[in-house]
Amino acid sequence: MESYFTLVASKQDPASMTMANYLRYDKDFYVYDKNYNNSEAHTSEIYKNIKLHISNESLLYIEDLDTKYPHSKAFIFLSKHRSGSEIPTLTCHCTGNYAANPYGGNPRELAISYPYLQKRYLQEINNAKRSLLHYEIIIEASHHGPTSLKKPVLFIEIGSAERQWTDRNAAFMVCNCLLRVLENGLGRCKKVGICLGGTHYPSKFNKLLLESEFGLAAVAPKYNLESVDKDMLNQMIAKSIEKVTYIIVDWKGLGKEKNRIMKLVDNTGLQVLRV
Repeated sequence: MESYFTLVASKQDPASMTMANYLRYDKDFYVYDKNYNNSEAHTSEIYKNIKLHISNESLLYIEDLDTKYPHSKAFIFLSKHRSGSEIPTLTCHCTGNYAANPYGGNPRELAISYPYLQKRYLQEINNAKRSLLHYEIIIEASHHGPTSLKKPVLFIEIGSAERQWTDRNAAFMVCNCLLRVLENGLGRCKKVGICLGGTHYPSKFNKLLLESEFGLAAVAPKYNLESVDKDMLNQMIAKSIEKVTYIIVDWKGLGKEKNRIMKLVDNTGLQVLRV
């Protein structure tokens, strides 16, 4: 059986279904299985290396995809992004919980990351921003579930309010950028780092991703650093499909945890990059 990428959508999520419906009606993804937990599995004669899974569950709690899609290279979740600011935003991020799990996944567990996939998608959508003039494009820190899937997880989101969740042009651009990335084949980043510090929308790490050779695995923002101990740092390093050789720190964004975090970082033996 040849491997493939699995796109995951939820009927509970309006942005998710805006994207899924574009794939179904404009890209000819059709149902081939309706018997899996009341969900639908779709395939395409055009995009033979991509499957589309549409679930009745919340995206944050879907932890059983490994059984249904055993040959999947990665699970790419098509999701809404919600923010009180309601600024039109296109985001992408890895998943994981540094402490408790109020939004799915297991406590203190990170999902597997796919740095090159995230990097190429962000580059592709950034190249298309002339057609998305009202949208900000940025990564987010790792957060929420699912966390226990055996293949890499990437969330791709449209936000930050209902008007954007039903924006067909945004869905068109996001889906086509993603399809191009997956159809062209994925390689490896020349350098891969985990990131510590900064805000939930880490502009310094975002700039590094777009303008350098770096790909990023897990990102722990300043508000989560108190939960980053030796075990969590090791998990951040280990749970990447590409080898992590750098720890990237937002030097001014480490806050009161700076001294403790830097001692942990120094003990890893990995190269340190300050931004």
